[in-house]
Amino acid sequence: MDGNLIIKLENIEVTYGSVKVLKGINLDIHDNEFVTLLGPSGCGKTTTLRIIGGFMEPQSGSVYFDGKKINGVPPHLRQVNTVFQRYALFPHLNVYENVAFGLRLKKEKEPIIRVKVSEMLELVNLGGFEPRDVNQLSGGQQQRVAIARALINHPRVLLLDEPLGALDLQLRKEMQGELKKIQQLLNITFVYVTHDQEEALTMSDTIVVMHNGVIQQIGTPENIYNEPSNAFVARFIGDSNILDGIMHRDYFIEFGGNYFDCIDTGFKPMERVDVVIRPEDIIIEKPSDKNIIGTVERTTFKGVHYEMIIDSFGTKWIVHSTVALNIGEVTGMNVLPKNIHIMEKTDDESNPNRIINEEEVDIHDI
Repeated sequence: MDGNLIIKLENIEVTYGSVKVLKGINLDIHDNEFVTLLGPSGCGKTTTLRIIGGFMEPQSGSVYFDGKKINGVPPHLRQVNTVFQRYALFPHLNVYENVAFGLRLKKEKEPIIRVKVSEMLELVNLGGFEPRDVNQLSGGQQQRVAIARALINHPRVLLLDEPLGALDLQLRKEMQGELKKIQQLLNITFVYVTHDQEEALTMSDTIVVMHNGVIQQIGTPENIYNEPSNAFVARFIGDSNILDGIMHRDYFIEFGGNYFDCIDTGFKPMERVDVVIRPEDIIIEKPSDKNIIGTVERTTFKGVHYEMIIDSFGTKWIVHSTVALNIGEVTGMNVLPKNIHIMEKTDDESNPNRIINEEEVDIHDI
């Protein structure tokens, strides 16, 4: 195994009744890495986290920690700690005692406990909060206490199960920065679960996109956003225009009623493909036979840009631009070769990566 590898999941499968929640998950997590498991409710991300933490066992497959198989090892004997969305603080204990709890279980001496609790509370910007009643803290402060308590025993890996989900937007954004800073300062591995794409893109070194019990793609935030591996990833990570295309030959594709140069190769001549165009990559220009012609149906101001819906012969394009076009205006749309992302078709019923309807998703993320 890779010397930098800390956790390895190998062919993990989990079934509840007749529902297969995880379908052969394989995942490597490295030391000092911020890894985010990202996907919609019911995709299996929380189940994956629980298996790493030892809170549940897979029906088949192996879990390794530092190269040693740990199937059957209980949570308290694994070098991991978990932070939950609901904090799980002890309401009868003050901030100091909540953070000190793990050290007291280890029977540390009081002078050591005082020093370590103080260090942890300073790390999460709660210095001086030791005597406070946890019920008098804001949601963001309670979450910081939970993080300090989880970190005080210096686990090798910190598992975070949607820890910011109960916070308002502004607090979530503040805590995203704080969590990334804490992870870098302590040089430990964070495994983070969320359904929030922006959260994942903001904090992660590596994103693992999951859907329907299958890992769809693993990569850096830039790679996941700019080079989605299939239509699900393209739709789930930001806005996308996904179009039917025909790959005439290497570096040359047809879509949207026109022909374009591209940078993709390796497809069969005249192979039908999916084409992904991000809204911000569309160039607005005068209509011509060199571009895609459409009519503006809607223009919405979004703060830093305008979002426009442009109809081109029945296809609705999402376009982001700093220039607003008027409703009913006819325009041309173009895109640079490097911004045309081409994928194999993945809408076949037999393909495990196919898009499924919301009714098919197991809504409770178990």
